[in-house]
Amino acid sequence: MRLPHRFRFPFALLLASLAAACSTAPSRDVSAPLTFVVVRHAEKATDDPENPSLSALGQARAAALAERLRDAPLVAAYATEYRRTQQTAQPSADARTLPVTAYYARGPASEIAAQWKQAHATGTVLVVGHSNTVPDLVAALCGCVTTPMDDSEYDRLSIVRIGGDGRATLEVGRYGSSPIP
Repeated sequence: MRLPHRFRFPFALLLASLAAACSTAPSRDVSAPLTFVVVRHAEKATDDPENPSLSALGQARAAALAERLRDAPLVAAYATEYRRTQQTAQPSADARTLPVTAYYARGPASEIAAQWKQAHATGTVLVVGHSNTVPDLVAALCGCVTTPMDDSEYDRLSIVRIGGDGRATLEVGRYGSSPIP
Protein backbone atom coordinates (compact mmCIF):
# COMPACT_ATOMS: atom_id res chain seq x y z
CA MET A 1 0.00 0.00 0.00
CA ARG A 2 1.40 3.40 -0.98
CA LEU A 3 0.77 6.47 1.12
CA PRO A 4 -0.78 9.46 -0.62
CA HIS A 5 1.83 12.06 -1.54
CA ARG A 6 0.66 14.54 1.11
CA PHE A 7 1.45 11.99 3.88
CA ARG A 8 4.87 10.84 2.66
CA PHE A 9 6.99 13.67 4.09
CA PRO A 10 5.34 13.70 7.55
CA PHE A 11 5.57 9.89 7.69
CA ALA A 12 9.28 9.98 6.79
CA LEU A 13 9.85 12.70 9.38
CA LEU A 14 8.04 10.60 11.98
CA LEU A 15 10.23 7.58 11.19
CA ALA A 16 13.40 9.66 11.42
CA SER A 17 12.26 11.10 14.77
CA LEU A 18 11.50 7.65 16.13
CA ALA A 19 14.87 6.33 15.03
CA ALA A 20 16.63 9.22 16.77
CA ALA A 21 14.57 8.76 19.93
CA CYS A 22 15.40 5.05 20.09
CA SER A 23 19.11 5.73 20.09
CA THR A 24 19.82 6.02 23.83
CA ALA A 25 23.59 5.58 23.88
CA PRO A 26 25.59 8.71 23.22
CA SER A 27 27.83 8.48 20.20
CA ARG A 28 31.46 7.98 21.06
CA ASP A 29 33.91 10.55 19.70
CA VAL A 30 36.83 8.52 18.35
CA SER A 31 39.27 11.36 19.03
CA ALA A 32 38.35 11.84 22.70
CA PRO A 33 38.43 8.87 25.04
CA LEU A 34 35.98 8.20 27.81
CA THR A 35 38.02 8.02 30.99
CA PHE A 36 37.00 6.55 34.32
CA VAL A 37 39.05 7.43 37.38
CA VAL A 38 38.21 4.91 40.10
CA VAL A 39 39.40 5.24 43.68
CA ARG A 40 38.56 3.91 47.09
CA HIS A 41 37.28 6.43 49.61
CA ALA A 42 39.97 8.27 51.54
CA GLU A 43 40.91 7.52 55.15
CA LYS A 44 37.90 7.40 57.44
CA ALA A 45 37.40 8.84 60.91
CA THR A 46 36.16 6.92 63.94
CA ASP A 47 33.15 9.18 64.54
CA ASP A 48 30.50 6.64 63.50
CA PRO A 49 31.04 2.87 63.21
CA GLU A 50 28.25 2.50 60.59
CA ASN A 51 28.81 5.56 58.40
CA PRO A 52 32.03 7.38 59.29
CA SER A 53 33.11 10.65 57.73
CA LEU A 54 36.65 11.34 56.53
CA SER A 55 39.50 11.89 58.96
CA ALA A 56 41.81 14.90 58.58
CA LEU A 57 44.17 12.69 56.57
CA GLY A 58 41.23 11.58 54.43
CA GLN A 59 40.17 15.17 53.80
CA ALA A 60 43.72 15.96 52.68
CA ARG A 61 43.64 12.95 50.33
CA ALA A 62 40.28 14.09 48.87
CA ALA A 63 41.82 17.52 48.24
CA ALA A 64 44.83 15.81 46.59
CA LEU A 65 42.44 13.91 44.33
CA ALA A 66 40.75 17.15 43.30
CA GLU A 67 44.17 18.63 42.55
CA ARG A 68 45.13 15.55 40.52
CA LEU A 69 41.94 15.94 38.46
CA ARG A 70 42.23 19.74 38.17
CA ASP A 71 42.90 19.72 34.41
CA ALA A 72 40.78 16.67 33.57
CA PRO A 73 37.52 17.27 31.68
CA LEU A 74 35.43 15.96 34.58
CA VAL A 75 31.83 15.40 33.47
CA ALA A 76 30.46 13.34 36.36
CA ALA A 77 31.24 12.18 39.87
CA TYR A 78 29.77 9.01 41.37
CA ALA A 79 30.11 7.78 44.94
CA THR A 80 28.31 5.22 47.02
CA GLU A 81 25.67 6.33 49.48
CA TYR A 82 28.14 6.49 52.39
CA ARG A 83 29.55 9.73 53.81
CA ARG A 84 33.19 8.75 53.34
CA THR A 85 32.79 8.15 49.60
CA GLN A 86 30.64 11.25 49.09
CA GLN A 87 33.21 13.36 50.96
CA THR A 88 36.06 11.90 48.90
CA ALA A 89 34.37 12.89 45.63
CA GLN A 90 33.01 16.26 46.79
CA PRO A 91 36.13 18.47 46.34
CA SER A 92 36.58 17.24 42.74
CA ALA A 93 32.88 17.74 41.97
CA ASP A 94 32.80 21.17 43.66
CA ALA A 95 35.66 22.36 41.44
CA ARG A 96 33.33 21.82 38.42
CA THR A 97 30.02 22.58 40.16
CA LEU A 98 28.95 19.00 39.51
CA PRO A 99 26.73 16.98 41.81
CA VAL A 100 28.05 13.81 43.39
CA THR A 101 25.61 11.16 42.20
CA ALA A 102 25.07 8.24 44.55
CA TYR A 103 25.12 4.66 43.32
CA TYR A 104 24.25 1.55 45.27
CA ALA A 105 27.46 0.04 46.70
CA ARG A 106 26.23 -3.53 46.58
CA GLY A 107 24.88 -3.45 43.04
CA PRO A 108 26.40 -5.76 40.41
CA ALA A 109 29.58 -4.13 39.07
CA SER A 110 28.84 -5.19 35.49
CA GLU A 111 25.43 -3.47 35.51
CA ILE A 112 26.75 -0.28 37.10
CA ALA A 113 29.67 -0.11 34.64
CA ALA A 114 27.33 -0.64 31.68
CA GLN A 115 25.08 2.19 32.87
CA TRP A 116 28.04 4.57 33.21
CA LYS A 117 29.40 3.64 29.79
CA GLN A 118 26.00 4.26 28.24
CA ALA A 119 25.48 7.56 30.06
CA HIS A 120 28.83 9.10 29.04
CA ALA A 121 30.43 9.34 25.61
CA THR A 122 33.56 11.36 26.40
CA GLY A 123 35.18 13.15 29.29
CA THR A 124 36.38 11.99 32.66
CA VAL A 125 34.11 10.27 35.16
CA LEU A 126 35.16 10.00 38.80
CA VAL A 127 34.01 6.90 40.68
CA VAL A 128 34.55 6.47 44.43
CA GLY A 129 33.93 3.10 46.02
CA HIS A 130 35.24 0.78 48.71
CA SER A 131 38.12 -1.68 49.04
CA ASN A 132 35.74 -4.57 48.36
CA THR A 133 34.02 -2.95 45.34
CA VAL A 134 36.68 -0.94 43.47
CA PRO A 135 38.53 -3.93 41.92
CA ASP A 136 35.27 -5.37 40.54
CA LEU A 137 34.17 -1.97 39.17
CA VAL A 138 37.53 -1.45 37.46
CA ALA A 139 37.41 -4.98 36.00
CA ALA A 140 33.89 -4.38 34.70
CA LEU A 141 34.86 -1.04 33.14
CA CYS A 142 38.00 -2.29 31.39
CA GLY A 143 37.16 -5.94 30.79
CA CYS A 144 40.45 -6.88 32.40
CA VAL A 145 41.79 -8.64 35.47
CA THR A 146 42.46 -6.49 38.54
CA THR A 147 44.16 -7.15 41.84
CA PRO A 148 42.29 -7.19 45.15
CA MET A 149 42.54 -4.14 47.38
CA ASP A 150 43.69 -4.39 50.96
CA ASP A 151 41.58 -2.64 53.59
CA SER A 152 44.53 -0.39 54.48
CA GLU A 153 45.06 0.81 50.88
CA TYR A 154 43.70 4.31 50.25
CA ASP A 155 45.95 5.70 47.52
CA ARG A 156 45.28 3.44 44.50
CA LEU A 157 44.11 5.37 41.45
CA SER A 158 42.81 3.26 38.56
CA ILE A 159 42.39 5.00 35.21
CA VAL A 160 40.32 3.19 32.58
CA ARG A 161 40.40 4.78 29.13
CA ILE A 162 37.89 3.61 26.55
CA GLY A 163 38.73 4.60 22.98
CA GLY A 164 36.32 5.28 20.17
CA ASP A 165 36.73 1.66 19.05
CA GLY A 166 35.49 0.46 22.46
CA ARG A 167 38.86 -0.90 23.54
CA ALA A 168 39.84 -0.18 27.12
CA THR A 169 43.22 0.32 28.72
CA LEU A 170 44.00 0.33 32.43
CA GLU A 171 46.62 2.40 34.19
CA VAL A 172 47.11 2.00 37.93
CA GLY A 173 48.91 4.60 39.98
CA ARG A 174 48.95 6.31 43.34
CA TYR A 175 47.78 9.70 44.55
CA GLY A 176 48.07 11.80 47.68
CA SER A 177 50.47 11.17 50.52
CA SER A 178 50.99 7.62 51.65
CA PRO A 179 50.86 7.21 55.40
CA ILE A 180 54.17 6.32 57.01
CA PRO A 181 53.98 2.72 58.34
